[in-house]
Amino acid sequence: MDQQLLFLINRTWTHPVTDRVMAVASSFDFWWPILLVGGIAALIWGGFRWRVFLLAAGLAVGITDGLVVGTLKEVVGRPRPHDSLAGVRSLDLEHLQPRFLALAKPLRINLSSVGIRPPRGNSFPSGHAANNFAVAAVCAAVFRRRGWLLFFPAALVAYSRVYVGSHWPLDVVVSALLGSAIGFLTVAGLEALWRWKAWPWLPKLAKKHPSLVAE
Repeated sequence: MDQQLLFLINRTWTHPVTDRVMAVASSFDFWWPILLVGGIAALIWGGFRWRVFLLAAGLAVGITDGLVVGTLKEVVGRPRPHDSLAGVRSLDLEHLQPRFLALAKPLRINLSSVGIRPPRGNSFPSGHAANNFAVAAVCAAVFRRRGWLLFFPAALVAYSRVYVGSHWPLDVVVSALLGSAIGFLTVAGLEALWRWKAWPWLPKLAKKHPSLVAE
């Protein structure tokens, strides 16, 4: 089932336009300058709630990427589709810096010819899916109704990882659930700490903001 869905997404449900969209969505090198500028702007001008979001998102990604994802990759050792199957399309932008220059270049598209499954790999979990869903969960918890919108781009990134041949469908589904759980638990932990220690440590700020999340 996992393999059948992989080939549907990776080889059948494709189009030259979606090829480029998915390659861009899947490229962290393309997005990190935009995220960095946005994060700095939110830190300076965003106010209390945005600073809470940045803190919680940073912690959630640190736990997800730095601890959980890396550990599970070592323990599970699942090979990536393009390393273990023949006929998987691999899509990527040209390796140019800055990465947005690659938008004017043709995509790098290869078809895997590997027929022997390697003993170990790092397909599960998907760091892209887990990290993006962790941030989306933090955004939903902090900003409530508006914050849930971030799950849409997170889902696009997760889907793109299957589309470009880097992960199995089950990888990104489980990783999305894992990242979401970590994101929500991170906010819950910070909220509990704030309600416990904010009044004795920061009474003026606690009076103004009795909760870290939007009411």
